[in-house]
Amino acid sequence: MTDTPLLPSITVDTGRDPDASVIWMHGLGDTGHGWSQVVPELGLPPTLSVRFLFPHAPSMPVTINQGYVMPAWYDIRAADLTSRADLAGVGASRNRIEAMVAAERARGVAASRIVLAGLSQGGVIALHTGLRHAERLAGIVGMSTYLVDPASLAAEASDANRAVPILLAHGLRDPVIRYEWAEASRNALEQGGWKVEWHAYPMEHEASHAEIRAVGAFLARVLAAKASG
Repeated sequence: MTDTPLLPSITVDTGRDPDASVIWMHGLGDTGHGWSQVVPELGLPPTLSVRFLFPHAPSMPVTINQGYVMPAWYDIRAADLTSRADLAGVGASRNRIEAMVAAERARGVAASRIVLAGLSQGGVIALHTGLRHAERLAGIVGMSTYLVDPASLAAEASDANRAVPILLAHGLRDPVIRYEWAEASRNALEQGGWKVEWHAYPMEHEASHAEIRAVGAFLARVLAAKASG
């Protein structure tokens, strides 16, 4: 996996010599630029020095959008939950994010100081990668997203991340990734033994200020140990 070329990304550091990293993946049709302005809105404490990485997904034809070429972490083949995701594409994106994690490890950031985060498709990859990563991570954030291929998780999940903190947030009126899909994903994780911090908001397929602040509080909590030590 670590031989995979690194994705281009936007880097935002919150202080000098960051000792923690957040790899934040955008949604379908977006780029890393779309989320790179979010860092000040998180309200992180000044004691934290974090490197935020906002990678750009490769462009590919997306079946559900009439084959139009756009930035995507995987192809979407259908509107229904069961058959929508191209699992080979999900696996390829997992390899790309694993390569980014390996690069941060090579820069001296411990795996336990790395968070994977994402919205929609990006959240799918954050969950899929983080739950299978061989070393314990600091946390996983999924916004307006769902758990892809839950049937494979029991066999593929990493023992190291069986207790990783997970935050999931979703819009009650989301017409793209329906709220009940997100609830089913949360239930599957909880039934598998993971603890999930759950937030629901009166919105559609988007992010709200309250949600961003909740993510910021989550990041501050899971990355606090080193900062206060």
